[in-house]
Amino acid sequence: MARWEPNAPQRLADAALELFTERGYDNTTVLDIAQRAGLAKSTFFRHFQDKREVLFGEDALTRPLVAAIAAAPTGAAPLEAVACGLDALGQDIFTPAYRAFTVRRRAVIDAHPDLQEREALKGVSLTASMAQAVTRRGVPGLAARVTAELGTLAFKITYERWSDLSNTDEFGDIARQTLDEVRAAALSVCNSAASSTGDSLF
Repeated sequence: MARWEPNAPQRLADAALELFTERGYDNTTVLDIAQRAGLAKSTFFRHFQDKREVLFGEDALTRPLVAAIAAAPTGAAPLEAVACGLDALGQDIFTPAYRAFTVRRRAVIDAHPDLQEREALKGVSLTASMAQAVTRRGVPGLAARVTAELGTLAFKITYERWSDLSNTDEFGDIARQTLDEVRAAALSVCNSAASSTGDSLF
């Protein structure tokens, strides 16, 4: 296989997951990954800082998410703008062809606490990017933060549901349903709190 074929990042990611599954994460080196992908070690480091970063690509998620939030209709409510962002992730990243990769990725991360920590940090970064995108639409700071937190929760639940091989629904459809459930749950909690004080929060 030629060393300079296109789509090197995905080839490296596929090779890494194969090796992580076969040998274990700790027993796989960067050189192993590059060789399995048919690429040079230097090519690996042009795309990733280390083998852990093969599993985490914030920019790949952030760019389409933020762009879609910005492009949402002018009159769209904050959570509807976030829904547009999640739709974009379903179209650009979480496609049916990517589902098997996602399942293997989750298995590797679930087996390593340090990778779980990195996944959590990724979630924090995604929330911050989402909040900034919503703020740029003119939503006040606190409301933008709350929207982003709800959006991130919806994304996490959607990701879990979508990466279950027994679920054949598309990512965007799951995201829309999940966001509705999260919105309803938040409203229920706020109304329960309001009933205990006699005030209406919505």
